[in-house]
Amino acid sequence: MRKGRSRLVETLLPELVIRLPGEGPVDLPALFDTPRKAYWLEIGFGAGEHLAWQAETYPDIGFIGCEAFANGVASLLRHIEQRTLGNIRIFDDDARLLMTALGPSTIDRLFLLHPDPWPKRRHRDRRLVQSATVRRFAQLMPPGGILRIATDHPVFLGWTLRIMGRQPWFDWTARSAADWLERPADWPQTRYEAKALKEGRRCTYLNYRRNGTVA
Repeated sequence: MRKGRSRLVETLLPELVIRLPGEGPVDLPALFDTPRKAYWLEIGFGAGEHLAWQAETYPDIGFIGCEAFANGVASLLRHIEQRTLGNIRIFDDDARLLMTALGPSTIDRLFLLHPDPWPKRRHRDRRLVQSATVRRFAQLMPPGGILRIATDHPVFLGWTLRIMGRQPWFDWTARSAADWLERPADWPQTRYEAKALKEGRRCTYLNYRRNGTVA
């Protein structure tokens, strides 16, 4: 890790990191210095470009970013420092631990962008999109909440469409191919996506809206 990033991990990360409570749900409003209109969660933020863009664009939203890899956390910290972003908090461990500790209907938007596809059949249980996980997403989100999933891997795409097609809690908002083949304007390109496109892999952008079905 570069010296500058190491400094941020030592000085800035302790101010932003989320520690799970021993009992009860995470108090999201208490994580931030000022009240927030809503709370959005990104699972696996990579180098942090997307999360930082969203936080800068929507300063009244409280953002929670989950990333277990130290280099990704350090990269996000650099974005936070350079852009003076005060509305991001970081969970630097397995996102499933945080999801277990969050209260119901607390997350209005959830991003899952280019997760590890685990393409081999014997590894499919490691894919983050599973029926139980999607149900947990639904429990965390109020009706009208948005779930965004992106991938450049055909195996993971097929898997996700099957899982999401069987669940009752989210409605796919796509009405035409352009709705899932073209990245929306408020969905900035990540470094990983740029690499995928350069290498000739097509990216897909899935947008789901939480309905009123009880999870």
